[in-house]
Amino acid sequence: MNPAEKPSIGMILKGYPRISETFISNEILLLERLGFSIHLFSMRHPREPFSHQSVKQIKAAVDYLPQSLAASLPRFLYHNLLLAKKNPRSYHLALRTAIRRFQRTRNPATLKHLFQAGYLVHHLLPGRGITHLHAHFAHSPTSVAMYAGGLSGLPYSFTGHAKDIYTSDPEQLREKIERARFVITCTEYNKRYLTEISNGNSTPIHRIYHGIDIDLFSRNEKRNEVKNLPVPPYQILTVARLTSKKGLPTVFRALRYLYDRGIAFRHTLIGDGDDREKILSLVKELGLSRVSRWLGTQPHHVVLDQYRRADLFVLGCETARNGDRDGIPNVFLESMAMEVPVVATRVSAIPELIQDGRTGLLIPPGEPEKMAQAMTRLLTDGDLRKRVIHEAKNRVIRNFDNSRMILDLAGVYRAEGLGIPSER
Repeated sequence: MNPAEKPSIGMILKGYPRISETFISNEILLLERLGFSIHLFSMRHPREPFSHQSVKQIKAAVDYLPQSLAASLPRFLYHNLLLAKKNPRSYHLALRTAIRRFQRTRNPATLKHLFQAGYLVHHLLPGRGITHLHAHFAHSPTSVAMYAGGLSGLPYSFTGHAKDIYTSDPEQLREKIERARFVITCTEYNKRYLTEISNGNSTPIHRIYHGIDIDLFSRNEKRNEVKNLPVPPYQILTVARLTSKKGLPTVFRALRYLYDRGIAFRHTLIGDGDDREKILSLVKELGLSRVSRWLGTQPHHVVLDQYRRADLFVLGCETARNGDRDGIPNVFLESMAMEVPVVATRVSAIPELIQDGRTGLLIPPGEPEKMAQAMTRLLTDGDLRKRVIHEAKNRVIRNFDNSRMILDLAGVYRAEGLGIPSER
């Protein structure tokens, strides 16, 4: 089928594919299975040399936007000048918007986002059959979508997640909401914030949880601790980006409390990030090198194997100094589905998933001694552990199955007249 025969959604992403953004690739795949046609525009190439299996099943074509303003300036100027000549009024309005937004924040990326949008509209959109633009993340991808919408006349929408919402300038974000046809976000906590930011404008804001692949994360043949408590050395797992909002120093200081009390354990950390050296230095400083190992970024099959081996999952999420914070980390959903009990912090939307004493244990952020106490309880209290494992898994199955969540998202898209398959 010619792309022009079937309305397509042009999805603008920060990077594609990304190991840490499996929820996006899952969403794309599930939308395709429901009959939606999608074309991807990525602002960056992959960071990792491997990808999850779900990515390999996606049919959507992907185009990569020029990333560097300096290196790509001739291409940017060529396509933007031709577009400005073809649609002078639209380009003039977009340029005025970019100037106004630059004056607010003095962010030089503003011009690059306009140029990327012009390149997309003039060079990549023609002949694709795209009738709507949707961006994942409220910062740079939505900036490109907003400019591209103005330059092409296409409506746009966006999905706001976590860092992109809370580190954005509120006035800049408000403008994006006002111009969007609709907004999606993944937690009630986020929805309340975006509603407050929007200051009463009429743009619909929908809360749709990401969810996980229940089939992928529901098999744990080795799990028998529902009836029998695990035995030392306990296997403790953390999967996270190595960034300040994950609260990893709290986790390692809690582990030191366990160590000092003579509790035998082995801790595994999976993930990578900007704070790698800081975190690994802290592990050494706390004298935990012999009981804690770092595996870096790993593909799904390795992470699944670690879930199967784990007796406990722990993560110390907190609000970073720049306002960055998590929504509901998918690793909690994965752990709970895999019957691994969770110790987490009472931050952002995490209590929307984890009910203290019922589906996990919650502690205040930045309190390692309380975290150590909660970890000890879930490792040694058989009745608590049995209840938490059972109720946590049921909660994820009932409320966070992505095969159900995607129907809610598809309902929003269809209500807006997007991606309706053509009749042959």
